[in-house]
Amino acid sequence: MSDLAQFAITRKWPARYPERLQLYSLPTPNGVKVSIMLEETGTPYEPHRVDFEANEQLSPEFRSLNPYGKIPAIIDPNGPGGEPLPLFESGAILIYLADKSGQFLPRAPTARYQTLQWLMFQVGGVGPMFGQVGFFHKFAGREYADKRPRDRYVGESQRLLRVLDQRLEARTWLLGDDYTIADIAVFPWVRNLIGYYGAGELVGIGDFPHVTRALGAFLARPAVARGLDIPRR
Repeated sequence: MSDLAQFAITRKWPARYPERLQLYSLPTPNGVKVSIMLEETGTPYEPHRVDFEANEQLSPEFRSLNPYGKIPAIIDPNGPGGEPLPLFESGAILIYLADKSGQFLPRAPTARYQTLQWLMFQVGGVGPMFGQVGFFHKFAGREYADKRPRDRYVGESQRLLRVLDQRLEARTWLLGDDYTIADIAVFPWVRNLIGYYGAGELVGIGDFPHVTRALGAFLARPAVARGLDIPRR
């Protein structure tokens, strides 16, 4: 384990427990992917809240870890070879934590790559499309008289939900009976679309019963319930 003082971000968010994995995040759909994974795996970690209202994600200290200025990001003081590993992008972090813990990512090559394809489905499709629905329905976009942009993203979100619903029709989780990082990535976004964005009726969530069934099972997991509120205010 190396001294975390070499990382500029620790000057703004000092580590009280430098031997633990350091999480820099906020309880957004992308942020809670990582806190849920950490809770599910039992990995010791220390969360740090990145305050968007104060634009802390744009601070030089945070950008020293993620130049894009987006949460979540981590520093694992016990990374590969015992060296500290700074890492950003929620999908990459999920893969890393799965490999480190040996959990929620199948070892068999076929199942591993199938899990990764559904993870990428979330990263490239579900997150961006649901996020645009949130912008045009809940935030500044709702002031636009022209509803074509909103309707485009609603249509794309419905298409994504339809794919998920068909996938889950005969499966407990996206990979079958096994709960994986693909589920940890997808369902915080489904929850956000229905809850925080208030777009359930807009996308016709009732037409996707297998998605809502799996969402309920996801939210019933104790580690998920804990992870959804980390970092706390």
